Amino acid sequence: MLLCLPLVWLGSLARGATDYDRLLSTLTQRWGNTPVPKFQAWRALIAAASAAPDAERLKKANDFFNRQMQFGDEMSIWGQLDYWATPMESIGKGAGDCEDFVIAKYFTLREMGVSNEKLRLIYVRAKNSYTDNAPTVAHMVLAYYAQPDAEPLVLDNLIGEIRPASRRPDLVPVFSFNSAGIYAGVSAKDSTPAAGVGRLSRWEDLLKRARAEGFE
Repeated sequence: MLLCLPLVWLGSLARGATDYDRLLSTLTQRWGNTPVPKFQAWRALIAAASAAPDAERLKKANDFFNRQMQFGDEMSIWGQLDYWATPMESIGKGAGDCEDFVIAKYFTLREMGVSNEKLRLIYVRAKNSYTDNAPTVAHMVLAYYAQPDAEPLVLDNLIGEIRPASRRPDLVPVFSFNSAGIYAGVSAKDSTPAAGVGRLSRWEDLLKRARAEGFE
């Protein structure tokens, strides 16, 4: 089962007024009208969740992309290795690898109003069984922390159910990150990033492309 390859650095994701008309325009310019219903469903999802509790937001975002996107590897989807797709590219293609699922969910939850401090993208080694000596592969998941000392909830494209980390013994966390920076561990108590913005270029390139689409 093909999962993911190494991660890259996350720069700042500025919060502002996302231009949804511009998002739709850039989507149709590149992909035509085929993904418009999916975009409209995504936009309605965000609007409906704007006043919802975080638990409902998590479920809506997780279910939407797990159902709307097909899992595939970067070479078959984009013709290149280690490509990070923007949410609009994922909606346009209707497919992505684990990084693309996580990025799309992260952007969507931020659009819904979930605090950045509660979200971490986590690089893990995923076991293909629960045995201690099972082989592992690189993978990425999204974690939500209700409080800094809370057990994180894990959003994953491999398992549709959102589960607490204690119920995902198949995942071995390596490090975590969000738009504030990269963290040596995965505890939300560590509020200060271990490294600053600009470490790796792929996320910065993604942010430029996302802003050109209409994200802020």
